[in-house]
Amino acid sequence: MAENKTGKTVKTAKSSRTTKKAVKVTKPTKTSKTVRTTKVAKPVKSTKAAKTVKPAKSVKTTKPAEVPIRTNAVYDIDAYSPPQIAARLDAVAGVKAKDSAVNTFLLGVNAGAFIAMGAQFATLVVCDSGLHGGLTAVVGAIVFCLGLILVVVGGAELFTGNCLIFIGYIEKRITTKRIFDHWTISLIGNFVGSLLIVFFVYKAQQFSFYDYMVGGKALLIANKKVNLTFTNAFSKAVLCNAMVCMAVWVCFSARNVADKIMTLVFPIAGFVASGFEHLVANMYFIPMGIVLKSKPEVVAAAEKMAGKTLDLSNLTWKGFFVINQFPVFLGNVFGGVVLAGVAFWFIYLRPKLNFSFTIKEDFKR
Repeated sequence: MAENKTGKTVKTAKSSRTTKKAVKVTKPTKTSKTVRTTKVAKPVKSTKAAKTVKPAKSVKTTKPAEVPIRTNAVYDIDAYSPPQIAARLDAVAGVKAKDSAVNTFLLGVNAGAFIAMGAQFATLVVCDSGLHGGLTAVVGAIVFCLGLILVVVGGAELFTGNCLIFIGYIEKRITTKRIFDHWTISLIGNFVGSLLIVFFVYKAQQFSFYDYMVGGKALLIANKKVNLTFTNAFSKAVLCNAMVCMAVWVCFSARNVADKIMTLVFPIAGFVASGFEHLVANMYFIPMGIVLKSKPEVVAAAEKMAGKTLDLSNLTWKGFFVINQFPVFLGNVFGGVVLAGVAFWFIYLRPKLNFSFTIKEDFKR
């Protein structure tokens, strides 16, 4: 029994030793060291490196698909509002104040030539029209818009349209001397450009088209303009430049070339079809008639179209400057400066005027 006990005890001792060895083998501290080694790796730092890249911010900066950006882009293609138009014209006056005299003159020559091209185009179209008189006037007026389209898109200096820069003069962006210099130089340039087209059209023998009907129509237009009374010419000129400046006004609401052309057509066609007097257009019409009245074929064609003998006594350079240009000049300036420039400035750009009224009560409550 003792041996068995000792044997058992020995066995138990060995088993205890083996358990101790097992315990020693499976030391949790060593596993903790491995855990510490894994802590040294610190995968969290890799996430910090990812934070330094910050892809989310780059995505925020480039969000073309957001709805507010799209709505703003659509809104930007809309026309400028009337207060914005007035502000743009005010800024244009400041730009024109810095132009040199040579640049203003050359751009004025371009404007005179452009208007003359529109005038000869209208004369060509209406010379043999078989339509009603009103429809013929409308067709000729629409094609006359060629001149103003070239002026606006080409950036030329037209005296009548430049009456709107009086807005900048009231806002003190341009001095009195500079605005009068600009008007004078551009007006001289308009006259030179118109005479250049008269010369080339005459040399091109365009007046002989359709059995001299083109020349006859040009002669009738010129003779009618030099037989107006002062009041008649002045009143037509006022209405004319009011509509021209309105055409420029609505043109400044446009954001692209197509919009500019569409906004110009109806105001310009309106004043031409109505028979109003435009200073620069008359610089082509009347000199062309003065040159053509020496052609017997042209005079015969004009009298045939009119159905009567024509009195061409006023169709001279004196009649051009005194009878037509002087009252038309005054009327264009009044219509452009007062009815357009000053009126729009007063509505949109004037300093706000505050009026206060005190009303006395007749009976106390």
